Amino acid sequence: MRVLIVDDDRLVCESLKIILQADPEIEVAGTGGGGREAVELFKKLMPDVLLMDIRMEGMTGLEAGEQILAEMPDARILYLTTFSDDEYIIKALRIGAKGYLLKQKFDNIAPALKAVYSGQSVFGSEIVTRLPKLMQNSQNTDYESYGISGKEQEIIALVAKGMNNREIAESLFLSEGTVRNYLSSILDKLDLRDRTQLAVFYFNHLA
Repeated sequence: MRVLIVDDDRLVCESLKIILQADPEIEVAGTGGGGREAVELFKKLMPDVLLMDIRMEGMTGLEAGEQILAEMPDARILYLTTFSDDEYIIKALRIGAKGYLLKQKFDNIAPALKAVYSGQSVFGSEIVTRLPKLMQNSQNTDYESYGISGKEQEIIALVAKGMNNREIAESLFLSEGTVRNYLSSILDKLDLRDRTQLAVFYFNHLA
């Protein structure tokens, strides 16, 4: 897995590079120090995952991510930041980022990168616990116009809370296979690609 690291703090960049290169499954394809450089390097290096800070001089990480994803929707971006502002979390979800972690436990970064590379979405526990509050009014969405049933609405809400299929199955007393079938149907009805987009849909349809 090839990873591009972008952070305007050179020390952080070098530290992350050292930490990640210690993992035999990870190759650091390059490093950058700003949003504009992130866009240029991403196009040049085409990394499997972009690990990027948010607050940076000039173009922010969110602006860079939005530009990259507009041109390359399949790009995998994992944000690593010291800031957990609601507006940043919301923006990251809306543009289609695959993850949002806080700079607290650096030993969690490599596993998070691997999860993102495998197609999963990764949001730190500090972020996941706040999503329900950010999305608390979503029950007012007109789901009927999309052909979404009551049970499917429950599943959408649980996905947005960060639950995996096993946790959803246990919560709703269903089998994991049934949950997978429901999710497949939901994504098809809403014309969405994955769980991250489903969480974005959930948030964007707040009353």
